[in-house]
Amino acid sequence: MKLYKLLASNYEIYFGTSDNPITRDVTIIAQTPNYDAFLLLSKDEQTELELLTTVPSGFNFTYCQDWGLTINDAIVDKVIIDLRKKAYGTWESQLEKIYDDGIDSWKAAITSVKTKYPKKQ
Repeated sequence: MKLYKLLASNYEIYFGTSDNPITRDVTIIAQTPNYDAFLLLSKDEQTELELLTTVPSGFNFTYCQDWGLTINDAIVDKVIIDLRKKAYGTWESQLEKIYDDGIDSWKAAITSVKTKYPKKQ
């Protein structure tokens, strides 16, 4: 997954308004304390956003408050793992998928998750 920065001044241009929302396949993971910029993760190229190679300073982590406010490259990796785990479902639901639909169906579902949430590049 790739890390991007979105300035608050471009938020409505990128996400739309409450009356006319634009759906994006991104996850917001951090923001500045004064809400003037946000960090997002996406597997797809986001040409409208600034691509980052590392986490810049001045951002508070917002994806999971239990993890604290510090954000760095290791936390970004942890978010990606968390997104994948949530998408995979519990091991019980995975076993049920195998039993009900077969191993090939389960493999396809796992591949879909890996495609949607690739490891950081």
